[in-house]
Amino acid sequence: MIAHLRGRLIHKQPGQAIVEAAGVGYDVTISVPTFTALPSVGAEASLHIHTQVREDQIALFGFLERDEKRLFERLITVTGVGPKLAITLLSGLSAERAVTAIRAQDHASLVRIPGVGKKLAERLVLELKDKLDDFATAPVPSVVRGAAVEDVLSALTNLGYQRPAAEKAIQHAVEKDAVLAGDFDGLFRAALKMIR
Repeated sequence: MIAHLRGRLIHKQPGQAIVEAAGVGYDVTISVPTFTALPSVGAEASLHIHTQVREDQIALFGFLERDEKRLFERLITVTGVGPKLAITLLSGLSAERAVTAIRAQDHASLVRIPGVGKKLAERLVLELKDKLDDFATAPVPSVVRGAAVEDVLSALTNLGYQRPAAEKAIQHAVEKDAVLAGDFDGLFRAALKMIR
């Protein structure tokens, strides 16, 4: 089984990377955080790989961080969670935030992920909450509150930006100027500058 892959990155897009190693191009499914952290095309890339062998195909799932791979492998043990959904989950929540949400039984954060309904969120918590003890606890991020925050977050995600990136941009904008938390137009413009 392929457990690790290092080579020249010849293509990347959200959800996919092609890494050339020893003259062979490996098509690897990746999460959004891994895509964001990958170097530019042409540079050397190194990925931790989970190989899935099925009758009709061999699929590679790649992760820059070992903890993300380990969490992916725990997620796919849950009934109803396949590799594609696990990648979607890790694209919507960083590994640290996903672990925190499962440990805290935070169903609301989990159901925001496309394809995760209330029952699946409950199953994720039930089956995994006691199996994540070997993951470091992430520091709880200070959540920005304000009349405009949720509206700006909704507007940015509707424009196609990933929720974690939009949340981070809003957080930074409010840290620079706390008054923006109550000003939709100002916060939207400031967050848009940060996210680009």
